[in-house]
Amino acid sequence: MGYQVEYKAVEFGILGLVVTLLWTIDFWKVLHKSKLVIPVGDFKRPNYGLKILTFIIGLSGWLLISFSLTGPRKPLKNLPSNIEVNDIFLVVDVSRSMLADDLKPNRLEVAKQKLRDFAALRPTDRIGIIIFSEKVFTLLPLTTDPSLVDKVIADIKIGFLGSGTNIGDALALAVARGQNSQTKNKVIILLTDGVNNVGNMPPLDAARTAKDYNMKVYTIGLGTTKSRLPIGRDAFGRQQYQNIPGGSIDIKTLDEISKLTGGKSFMADSENSLNEILSEIQKLEKTKINSSNQVVYDELFFPYLLFGVLLFLLSDLMKRFLLREAL
Repeated sequence: MGYQVEYKAVEFGILGLVVTLLWTIDFWKVLHKSKLVIPVGDFKRPNYGLKILTFIIGLSGWLLISFSLTGPRKPLKNLPSNIEVNDIFLVVDVSRSMLADDLKPNRLEVAKQKLRDFAALRPTDRIGIIIFSEKVFTLLPLTTDPSLVDKVIADIKIGFLGSGTNIGDALALAVARGQNSQTKNKVIILLTDGVNNVGNMPPLDAARTAKDYNMKVYTIGLGTTKSRLPIGRDAFGRQQYQNIPGGSIDIKTLDEISKLTGGKSFMADSENSLNEILSEIQKLEKTKINSSNQVVYDELFFPYLLFGVLLFLLSDLMKRFLLREAL
């Protein structure tokens, strides 16, 4: 459900309309008495079409300016005034094994949808997104824009970060991104289906660094003991698969990471279980909300003001140089 546009200063818009009326009276010289006598031989018929066009342009400019003075704005979201914003980093594995089809249509798509649902319930928090495979990458720095978070999660893809699972460096990057934040509550949600096998920093060293900066890590191992990975099609166009051996998730390391940082470790072997896990994290990190709300607005006045001023200036130039009217 979208928000309606609001107007914070309607009285200024009315004032702008009064000025527009005065300008219209002056433009057509309704209250002026002409005292200029032009010899008959020098009389030139006025160009009424050009004058009307000049008036329409000028009137449009004044109307846009008047509208901008009303202060049009669109509420983006309610921000409770007495809560502390949380910093939440979603650290998501995008290694090729996330295409396994034990969760339908595959692990990554299920994870993306559930993380989108999770983020939608945290509209007052700052959320950042880090993805990793062999390399690690900050897909989205911390932001309070829910629509941007949703779009970025939906666009997560596999393939451009190499092969491998670099849990340690991904976790370290999340810590580095959040260490200078003044927010008291900092949370990392690490979602992976593999074992750390590349990278510079061991996962437990990264976890100790997270602990030093009071960053809590929730770990989620995603997948089942039996799964298949699509590997292309045969000569007849039939999809071929490679079996992934069971037990490929390093549960022990994920448990130790969570315990070191005061978080909690989970295993998700289905869409429902992942949903329940994120719901539990949601409850564990729930913040008390005060009933007094502040509203974050998107101010809309500037484009109207800009185009209004430009149209008015164009009208004034036409009046001076095309109509050649004395001011």
